[in-house]
Amino acid sequence: MLFSFVTIAQPNSNSDIKNGSISGRVMDAKLKQPLPYVNVIIKDKDQKVITGGITDADGNFFIDKIPEGTVIVDITYIGYKTITKSVTLEKGNYKVNLGDINLDEDAESLDEVTVVAEVSTIQQKIDRRVINVGKDLTTSGPTASDIMNNIPTVNIDQQTGDVALRGNQNVQVMVDGKLSNIPAAQLLRQIPSTSIKQIELITNPSAKYNPDGMSGIINIILHKNVNIGFNGNLNVGLGYQLEPKFNSSIDMNYRNGKLNFYGSYGNNIADNRNSIILEQTESGLVQDLNLLDERNSHLFKLGVDYYINDKNTFSVFTNQNIFDGGALGETALTFGNNPSLNQTQILDNINENNSQQYNANYKLDFDKEGHNIELEVDYNIFDADVETNNSFTGANVRPNFNEFTDTDRERTTINLDYTNPLSDSAKLEVGAQARLFTNELAYNSDARVQNQFGTYIPTSTSFDYERNIYSVYASYGKQLEKWSYKLGLRAETVTVDAFAVDTDLTNNTQTDFPFENDYTQVYPSAFVTYNPSEKNSYQFSYSRRVDRPGVGQVNPIPEFNTPLISQFGNQELEPQFTNSIEANYTRNLEKGSITGGVFYRLIEDEINQGVFVDRSTLGSGRVILRVDNFGNTSAYGVEISSSYRPTKWWSFNASFDMYGRKQRGFAESLDPNIVNPTENDIVLENTEVDNLILNFRVFNNFKVTKKLSLSAFAMYRGKDTGLNFEMEPMYFVNLGMRYSFLKENRATFSLNFNNVFDTQEINILSERPFRQEAQVMPEFKTIFAGLSYRFGGGKYRAKSRKRRDNDEKSGGGFI
Repeated sequence: MLFSFVTIAQPNSNSDIKNGSISGRVMDAKLKQPLPYVNVIIKDKDQKVITGGITDADGNFFIDKIPEGTVIVDITYIGYKTITKSVTLEKGNYKVNLGDINLDEDAESLDEVTVVAEVSTIQQKIDRRVINVGKDLTTSGPTASDIMNNIPTVNIDQQTGDVALRGNQNVQVMVDGKLSNIPAAQLLRQIPSTSIKQIELITNPSAKYNPDGMSGIINIILHKNVNIGFNGNLNVGLGYQLEPKFNSSIDMNYRNGKLNFYGSYGNNIADNRNSIILEQTESGLVQDLNLLDERNSHLFKLGVDYYINDKNTFSVFTNQNIFDGGALGETALTFGNNPSLNQTQILDNINENNSQQYNANYKLDFDKEGHNIELEVDYNIFDADVETNNSFTGANVRPNFNEFTDTDRERTTINLDYTNPLSDSAKLEVGAQARLFTNELAYNSDARVQNQFGTYIPTSTSFDYERNIYSVYASYGKQLEKWSYKLGLRAETVTVDAFAVDTDLTNNTQTDFPFENDYTQVYPSAFVTYNPSEKNSYQFSYSRRVDRPGVGQVNPIPEFNTPLISQFGNQELEPQFTNSIEANYTRNLEKGSITGGVFYRLIEDEINQGVFVDRSTLGSGRVILRVDNFGNTSAYGVEISSSYRPTKWWSFNASFDMYGRKQRGFAESLDPNIVNPTENDIVLENTEVDNLILNFRVFNNFKVTKKLSLSAFAMYRGKDTGLNFEMEPMYFVNLGMRYSFLKENRATFSLNFNNVFDTQEINILSERPFRQEAQVMPEFKTIFAGLSYRFGGGKYRAKSRKRRDNDEKSGGGFI
């Protein structure tokens, strides 16, 4: 993406001079496609710059505050011939619309195109923050998961890979505006960081988006293969601490005339070691877990875009993902007060899953600019086979057993969107959507296994879960002189039908667990922005959202078993609703900008964790985890982020955020000093925790030469207090370098070193149901080396694809 600053000159202060405006749309003359980020410069008759701007994602531009008289309009874009127009603003002609301006390519400048910016930038829009990913950020790691911690308000769990936004993991992760059946943690590890163009943080989505996820949406936008001729990128990388971690990817496309063919392949082949020490301090019981996690994933994508004519575009693509991996773990259970009770568990897990995505999109443009209708159908298939072998040695251990779990999941999404610009400053959007989701799961165990009610039985469980969502939405937006607003309403009707059958294999006795939940809800949204000047911008927004229970949360089959902990889902879990408001302020500085914001959430029927004492083995220290609904609660936060370039060779992004939340839950507890305890000794505690989390991060980029740059990232995460645990503060420093070489800097070598000072640790303290201390030690101190190469001779072209934010104005400019 190409950005440029335009010098703003002071207009004549004579009160008799009228201010006018000039608008239009810039198009590729050959492809008849809009061109985003084209420079539009307004000059006086002496060629002195008055003002200017850039085109948006649809090629449109609007420039106001132009003094009366004759001005020169220059439309310039690298790789195209500049067009110059003379415009006279006078009585009866203060608002000039130039219509479509067609740019012809400049063959002499084909080699001047910049594919990826050197430094990442941040753009504050009316309902989202957009991080344009530059080369400095991709140096930080080979995958999307590696660079997420560098993004303001986003955190990645270093152990599980789970992503959180504003301190909450109830977030939807999308790729190019589409959900995937691939688990989010696995998906982020498979996307090469060099394939990412932008990351959108949508904390208060409009009515056009699905209302799922309390924290909002993280939308990863990939580079589009839209170059004329044959083009591509090749990337390869290797990381290491205790085990090797390899990744590679290749993207290719061929475009000529009305057809654009593209394809990509990426892999992530990694072994990861993790050690966990859990000690129950009062009883002296210690669980020591050593785990080797193997992940081998391969992601393929094929697609074609067909430009039928100027008004009709048809696109299809498919994603195919193949994953095989597993975990080999050894758990040693040590009884400090009675070593004769020591136990050892060996866990051997094999996990194979495949995901398929098929997508078709048709767009019809009407005669009026921006007037269109679009139909999209997206179909996902996910199937997984998991086998876990559990063997035990020591005193009083359960028999060895094997677990087999088969999962078949399908998701179909049908979108119909209609957009009509009612005037130059107003736009109406309406649409309808159907989301059909089914999940079939079968679980078998060949020996004595603990079920969700604390008993040991040979068991077989089948679980069928179906959820269908039908929705319609409408939104209206209007741009005034300094104000703009957008109001929306989404209505949904939901049907949930779940059925589980639990079979006791000792006597073939079946127990049924049916569950149904049908409901209708409306989700309003409102966005207001105020721009009193070019340096200041204010945004305010409100939205209502929902957290629907995930399949894992309602799944009655054990998610995991260790000698001390088992976890099960709760089929009767109800959805959680959230009302969220937030306000932001952006100040543009001479060498950067700063954005500050606050938010508040009111949460209904909060979903949280419950902790139960294992009744089948009282006195063993075992617990069972299950989620449940609790009463209403609240959360709030303050965020400050800034980007600044003190010198030509040094730039940095820094952010500070503070999140507070009140959590309610319950936990059962049992005094470990009681001899031969009974159920009457179990105490149920209703708990409430006020938690305040502080985060600070800063990313520095140092440009040593035109080819060599260095980076330094530092992060501090404050104490995190949950219902049943307290996580100690964590801080670390990562260093990196990037060197570009070969003709036109087509090749780039990068090197980064994580956790340089070996300070990154995870230490946890728990008071319920037993006082416990845990230390988690993943491979934090890794070294990564990567090489990327861009090939082909084509030149950048923009393609008009589905983007749900084309109508939204920038609130704070760009950084």
